[in-house]
Amino acid sequence: MRDFSTAFKTFGAVCGALLATIAASAPAKAANPLEMNFWLSGPKYEGRVAPCEAAVPTIVSRFQEKESTFWNSTLTITGVANVREIAFRPWQSDNIPRRFCTGSVMVSDGKVRTVNYSIIEDGGFAGYDQGVEFCVVGLDRNWAFNPACRAAKP
Repeated sequence: MRDFSTAFKTFGAVCGALLATIAASAPAKAANPLEMNFWLSGPKYEGRVAPCEAAVPTIVSRFQEKESTFWNSTLTITGVANVREIAFRPWQSDNIPRRFCTGSVMVSDGKVRTVNYSIIEDGGFAGYDQGVEFCVVGLDRNWAFNPACRAAKP
């Protein structure tokens, strides 16, 4: 019985090696036109990104939600000023279009802070609509954009 199992294992190993050799020696074929163009169109970014002011309501609501939910804080943004664009598509044209902005926010603790944010084409939930990433300098509690929200800039 032992000789049969040893022979069977040896036969399996030889067949596996033979199959690997045949597969490796087969020439690679290029994709035909149907394979190259079937659902492989890639992203179609148009560069349509909202102006900086359009993201302010989103930032205000998300800031309040983040502070109350995750940090058990009552801080809110009570005012926004000096909103301006600092860059639009700062990298190569094939990257996802982004508009980088900055501004000043008055927080409910009485301090004026800088907010850096970007508006991202197709950056919303599941790639639908525009997404917004923001960072309020001095209130980046989880250090996602550390140091001093520099990673929120281009």
